[in-house]
Amino acid sequence: MLDRIFTNPLLLGVAQAAVAAVSALLLTLLARARQINLIKETVVALLRGCLQVVAVGSVVLLLLEQPKWTAIIVLVGMIGVGATIAARRSEDIPGAFWVALQGIGLGAGSFTVVMTLVGVIEWEMSSIVPVGSMLIANAMNTVALSFDRFDSEVKAHVGEIEAALSLGAEPKETVRRYVQAATEAGLIPRLNSLRSLGIVWIPGLMTGMILSGEDPVYAAIYQFVVIAMLFAASGLTTIVSILLIRSRIFSPAMQLLLRPREGEEE
Repeated sequence: MLDRIFTNPLLLGVAQAAVAAVSALLLTLLARARQINLIKETVVALLRGCLQVVAVGSVVLLLLEQPKWTAIIVLVGMIGVGATIAARRSEDIPGAFWVALQGIGLGAGSFTVVMTLVGVIEWEMSSIVPVGSMLIANAMNTVALSFDRFDSEVKAHVGEIEAALSLGAEPKETVRRYVQAATEAGLIPRLNSLRSLGIVWIPGLMTGMILSGEDPVYAAIYQFVVIAMLFAASGLTTIVSILLIRSRIFSPAMQLLLRPREGEEE
C-alpha cells in the first residue's frame, strides 16, 4: 500500500521506517499498561538506530569510491570499537579491553584476512567491508557473552577456587570448568544459527542475493559459507579471549583477583 502512495524511494523508505517505529512504540505502550516502563529506552534506541544506520549507509556509499586498502583502516576501527563494547560487559576483569582487542583481532581480524587471501571473500570494498563487519560484530557479541558468563561463574565460586588454590592446585585448573562454560555460552547463538539455517530463518544476505539476480543455489551455498565463517571466527575469538582472561584474574602470587563487589553475594 505504501508503495502506491510514495513513488519516490527515499520517501517510501521514510514512510516504512515511520510505520515500523510506531509499531515499536505501540509495543512499549502495551508494556507500560502492564507496569513495564520501556518508553524512554525504546525512543532513544529507535532514534540512535535510525541515525546510526543512515550514517553507516552514507559512509559505505563513500567507501565504495575509495581505494581498496582503506577497507583495512575501516575494519581495524571496527575491531577497536567492538573491543570497547565487549569489555563493558566485564568491567571487573583486569585488562578486559586489551583481551577483547587481541581476541577479536586474532579471531575475526585474521580470519577475514585469510578468507580474503584464499578468495572466499572478494577483495572488493562492496564485499570485504560488509562481510568483515559481520565477522567482527559476531565476534564482539560472542566475547561479550563469554566474558559475562566467566565473570559470573568465577564470582559465584570464589570459595571453591580459593580452597583449591590453598591445596596447591594450579590456577588454570581451578577455573577450567568456568572456562568451558563461558566458551560454550558464547558459541551457543552461533551453533543455533548453523542448526536453524534455512529451516527456522532465511538470512538477509541470501535473500538479497536472490533479489539481485544471483542463482538461488549459489546464494544458499554462499550464505552457508558466511554463517560457517561467523562460527569459526567467533569460536577462535572466544577461545583466545577466555584463555587470556584466565591468566589475568590471578596475581603473580596465585591469588584470585576477580571477586564480587561489595554488596554482591558470592
